[in-house]
Amino acid sequence: MNRFLMTFLILLLPTWCAAEELVRYQLPTWKAKHVHDAGRADTIVKTLQKLGCEVKKSQHSGHVDVRYRCPKWRQLRLDSHAEAHQWEKWLKEFSFQTVHKH
Repeated sequence: MNRFLMTFLILLLPTWCAAEELVRYQLPTWKAKHVHDAGRADTIVKTLQKLGCEVKKSQHSGHVDVRYRCPKWRQLRLDSHAEAHQWEKWLKEFSFQTVHKH
Protein backbone atom coordinates (compact mmCIF):
# COMPACT_ATOMS: atom_id res chain seq x y z
CA MET A 1 0.00 0.00 0.00
CA ASN A 2 2.75 2.49 0.86
CA ARG A 3 4.57 1.76 -2.41
CA PHE A 4 1.40 2.39 -4.37
CA LEU A 5 0.80 5.68 -2.58
CA MET A 6 4.40 6.80 -3.00
CA THR A 7 4.40 5.93 -6.71
CA PHE A 8 1.13 7.76 -7.15
CA LEU A 9 2.47 10.89 -5.43
CA ILE A 10 5.72 10.84 -7.41
CA LEU A 11 3.80 10.63 -10.66
CA LEU A 12 1.43 13.46 -9.76
CA LEU A 13 3.89 15.75 -7.99
CA PRO A 14 5.15 17.42 -11.20
CA THR A 15 1.60 18.39 -12.16
CA TRP A 16 0.97 19.88 -8.72
CA CYS A 17 4.20 21.85 -8.82
CA ALA A 18 3.94 23.09 -12.39
CA ALA A 19 3.23 26.80 -12.42
CA GLU A 20 0.24 27.67 -14.54
CA GLU A 21 -0.08 31.17 -15.84
CA LEU A 22 -3.51 32.30 -17.00
CA VAL A 23 -4.40 35.45 -18.86
CA ARG A 24 -8.12 36.10 -19.15
CA TYR A 25 -9.34 38.63 -21.69
CA GLN A 26 -12.51 40.26 -23.00
CA LEU A 27 -13.45 43.08 -25.35
CA PRO A 28 -17.24 43.48 -25.51
CA THR A 29 -17.35 46.45 -27.93
CA TRP A 30 -15.98 46.63 -31.45
CA LYS A 31 -12.53 48.21 -31.84
CA ALA A 32 -10.53 48.93 -34.99
CA LYS A 33 -6.89 49.06 -35.99
CA HIS A 34 -5.78 50.91 -39.13
CA VAL A 35 -2.87 48.96 -40.58
CA HIS A 36 -0.82 50.12 -43.58
CA ASP A 37 1.02 46.80 -44.09
CA ALA A 38 -1.20 44.06 -45.58
CA GLY A 39 1.02 41.29 -44.21
CA ARG A 40 0.85 42.71 -40.70
CA ALA A 41 -2.93 43.06 -41.04
CA ASP A 42 -3.21 39.38 -42.00
CA THR A 43 -1.10 38.39 -38.98
CA ILE A 44 -3.31 40.45 -36.66
CA VAL A 45 -6.46 38.92 -38.15
CA LYS A 46 -5.13 35.35 -37.74
CA THR A 47 -4.01 36.02 -34.17
CA LEU A 48 -7.35 37.52 -33.18
CA GLN A 49 -9.22 34.62 -34.78
CA LYS A 50 -7.06 32.09 -32.91
CA LEU A 51 -7.90 33.94 -29.70
CA GLY A 52 -11.59 33.35 -30.49
CA CYS A 53 -12.48 36.92 -31.45
CA GLU A 54 -14.96 38.09 -34.06
CA VAL A 55 -12.94 39.81 -36.80
CA LYS A 56 -13.85 41.89 -39.86
CA LYS A 57 -11.29 43.13 -42.35
CA SER A 58 -11.73 45.80 -45.03
CA GLN A 59 -9.41 47.79 -47.27
CA HIS A 60 -9.72 51.42 -48.32
CA SER A 61 -7.65 54.57 -48.80
CA GLY A 62 -4.37 52.67 -48.85
CA HIS A 63 -4.75 50.83 -45.55
CA VAL A 64 -6.53 47.88 -43.97
CA ASP A 65 -9.12 48.28 -41.23
CA VAL A 66 -9.22 45.35 -38.82
CA ARG A 67 -12.33 45.45 -36.64
CA TYR A 68 -12.61 43.00 -33.76
CA ARG A 69 -14.37 42.15 -30.51
CA CYS A 70 -14.51 39.34 -27.99
CA PRO A 71 -17.74 39.65 -25.99
CA LYS A 72 -17.20 36.57 -23.81
CA TRP A 73 -14.36 36.13 -21.34
CA ARG A 74 -11.69 33.77 -22.70
CA GLN A 75 -8.36 32.64 -21.34
CA LEU A 76 -4.88 31.67 -22.41
CA ARG A 77 -2.89 29.06 -20.48
CA LEU A 78 0.79 29.89 -20.70
CA ASP A 79 4.00 28.20 -19.63
CA SER A 80 5.83 31.12 -18.07
CA HIS A 81 5.24 34.34 -16.22
CA ALA A 82 7.21 36.26 -18.88
CA GLU A 83 5.06 34.82 -21.68
CA ALA A 84 1.90 35.75 -19.76
CA HIS A 85 3.11 39.34 -19.43
CA GLN A 86 3.91 39.52 -23.15
CA TRP A 87 0.38 38.39 -24.06
CA GLU A 88 -1.18 40.67 -21.47
CA LYS A 89 0.73 43.63 -22.91
CA TRP A 90 -0.33 42.74 -26.48
CA LEU A 91 -3.97 42.35 -25.47
CA LYS A 92 -3.98 45.69 -23.65
CA GLU A 93 -2.47 47.38 -26.72
CA PHE A 94 -5.55 46.13 -28.58
CA SER A 95 -7.87 47.54 -25.84
CA PHE A 96 -8.79 44.23 -24.20
CA GLN A 97 -9.68 43.98 -20.52
CA THR A 98 -7.24 41.50 -18.98
CA VAL A 99 -6.79 39.53 -15.78
CA HIS A 100 -3.48 37.76 -15.12
CA LYS A 101 -3.61 34.89 -12.63
CA HIS A 102 -0.85 32.66 -11.33
